[in-house]
Amino acid sequence: MTEKSNLHPRNLHRFGYDFKQLIAACPDLAPFVVVNKFDNQSIDFANPDAVKMLNKAILAQYYDISLWDIPQNYLCPPIPGRADYIHYIADLLASCHNGEIPKGKNINVLDIGVGANCVYPIIGHGQYGWHFVGTDSDPLAIKSAKNIVSGNKNLQGAVACRLQSNPLQILEGIIQEKDKFDVSICNPPFHSTLEKANQANQRKLKNLGKNNASKPLLNFGGQYSELIYKGGEEAFVQKMIIESAIFSQQCCWFTSLISKKETLPSIYYMLEKCKAVEVRTIDMAQGQKISRIVAWTFQTPAQQQAWRVEETKA
Repeated sequence: MTEKSNLHPRNLHRFGYDFKQLIAACPDLAPFVVVNKFDNQSIDFANPDAVKMLNKAILAQYYDISLWDIPQNYLCPPIPGRADYIHYIADLLASCHNGEIPKGKNINVLDIGVGANCVYPIIGHGQYGWHFVGTDSDPLAIKSAKNIVSGNKNLQGAVACRLQSNPLQILEGIIQEKDKFDVSICNPPFHSTLEKANQANQRKLKNLGKNNASKPLLNFGGQYSELIYKGGEEAFVQKMIIESAIFSQQCCWFTSLISKKETLPSIYYMLEKCKAVEVRTIDMAQGQKISRIVAWTFQTPAQQQAWRVEETKA
């Protein structure tokens, strides 16, 4: 199998999918596996059921997840790209830990928009042993994520899920008085309207050779709140930055994926306005699309060092 060199060096999925092993881990995948025009085993990535079953098999084989399911039409994310975010976050934390990736339950991560799939906590805990708090404004998504946690012994006690009862807030109402997070992660809704979300999906289907689809089809699913926010990712992340300043001493690093480079100037402006002490931009590839992570902290180097010392004592 050809190595996907655009993925992070520690990404378990750099060499593609071994369908023989995946079927062994999840026999229900077998009916969806076909031989493509390149004489390789694959699935129809325009088929939502096939994509969901592939994810179930990947999570079983690589992350020891025995129970995983999501409600119909909820976001079914591509695992390799999600894993990349986690590995780059590990590098970010290592840069503040004498070059060593901090592992184990003393590392606390806030996942903003955990979704019904709970994928980031699954990968982060499976690869590094971190503990997670996942948040979402959708009650059904939180219920689904909780079901995944309760159905897998290795996640129990390592992942907590909190409902954001006010959809106009992101961090407020979630971060509690005694909380301390080493880092927050976020994959924000980046479409500003339903029309733009549908247009993006049609482009995706065309790339998959399904340009004659009779009706809109979200092969990776997605609820309105998962895909769309008034003002798109720019408005969402700007609000997140404003709220992050309120919790500047309760989270060492805040991060977010940014899919559009055109969004960056306004993000940098807001970070300067809110007096972030340090800002980093980490380039990464998400499949065929180039993306990036913007990370910021309100902690000085001395405060970050004190944070590390306190973390070691915990």
